[in-house]
Amino acid sequence: MIIVSDTSPINYLILIEQIDRLYDLYRRVLVPPSVYRELQASAAPSAVRLWLSSQPAWFEVTSHSETAASQLDYLGASERDAILLAKELGADGLLIDDRDGRTEATRRDLRVIGTLGVLAAAAEKELLDLPEVIERLRRTTFRASPELFGALLERFEKSSSGSVKSKNRRKK
Repeated sequence: MIIVSDTSPINYLILIEQIDRLYDLYRRVLVPPSVYRELQASAAPSAVRLWLSSQPAWFEVTSHSETAASQLDYLGASERDAILLAKELGADGLLIDDRDGRTEATRRDLRVIGTLGVLAAAAEKELLDLPEVIERLRRTTFRASPELFGALLERFEKSSSGSVKSKNRRKK
């Protein structure tokens, strides 16, 4: 499975200590150099820069060969490059939170997955305690409507029917 990621999902999953869910779900995540640079920038949280200093083998930096398409100039470099790399590789999914980037990726027939989608998929596989992780995410700069958070938690509660206790969930 080939998954390409933009900066935001990697950043937030590191901050809430759930970055290993990407390996659990996808086994391999590719990022373009522009995403890697954003994650390394001095403005990036120190936890993100620290994680990159000993990044796992499943996290790979890969360039796309396509020259930047001018119709994508309205996007940031990392969103543009992630979309181009995902399209070029025929990726199974693109991890991206940016609204304009998600819209453009969808236009290009890419399967879009956001940070919340990763967390929901991991919760469905009982890899994390979703209410706890959502609370940690809310304490970051991640932005989503209260309705979206509520709908996700409600869906999780319905699908788990209370039968899976958080202590039985594997956490890393």
